Amino acid sequence: MRRRFIGKNAIVTGASQGIGYAMAKALAEEGGTVYILDIDDVAGREAEQLFRKAELDVTFFKCDITDERALSVVRQKIPVETLHVLSNNAGIELNRPIQETTVEAWDRVSSVNLRGPFFVTKTFLPLLEAANGAAIVNTSSISGLIGWPDSAAYCATKGGVVALTKQLACDLAQKQIRVNCICPGTTRTPMIGRLIGTGPLAEKESEEIAQRHLLRRFAEPEEIAQAALFLASEDASFVTGAVLPVDGGYTAK
Repeated sequence: MRRRFIGKNAIVTGASQGIGYAMAKALAEEGGTVYILDIDDVAGREAEQLFRKAELDVTFFKCDITDERALSVVRQKIPVETLHVLSNNAGIELNRPIQETTVEAWDRVSSVNLRGPFFVTKTFLPLLEAANGAAIVNTSSISGLIGWPDSAAYCATKGGVVALTKQLACDLAQKQIRVNCICPGTTRTPMIGRLIGTGPLAEKESEEIAQRHLLRRFAEPEEIAQAALFLASEDASFVTGAVLPVDGGYTAK
């Protein structure tokens, strides 16, 4: 196994499960010291215990990334002066027609999916600058590149993450901070499980969605994590402002 992150510190938001969990695990397995931020205290502590059992250097902090003051408190608790990798991964879904989308629901999705990465980046920017060479990897979605039925709030906010990535790449290049973005296709995560549900109809819908990808299947979280790690590593030292679909060919059609 490669060890690209020895001696490097990383933060991954929304890392108690799914893609974020896979990212944190992969970073730690390659030698990184990883801090995971998640609003779910129970799931976050369970994740930390699993990482520690595997002898991985991962520490959990409960944090609501939509609360700038809460982020500032966590910033004081994290015992590092430099940050080499920031993964803005936390996000929530909303599968609802626009006519049924309330202002409160829209604001909640926007708060987590778009304001969250803004707050997190702003809070930890001094640590990224101190590293004298760092990387931010934002998690968007294919829904940030194309439309998806009944997902106005989700598509809009994930499209915002794409735009924020490009803007931050412009601002932060002079500070030796690369900013890139991954756009996962349908990935086998708890979020997708909640959207599709269970039972025979869910199985049929899953197969229909899988067939829309050129590779005719869902991604596994570990596959998305490996793409993110490439962008976070020195292997991508001349890559910034990039938006990388990791989607089994979904957006190639």
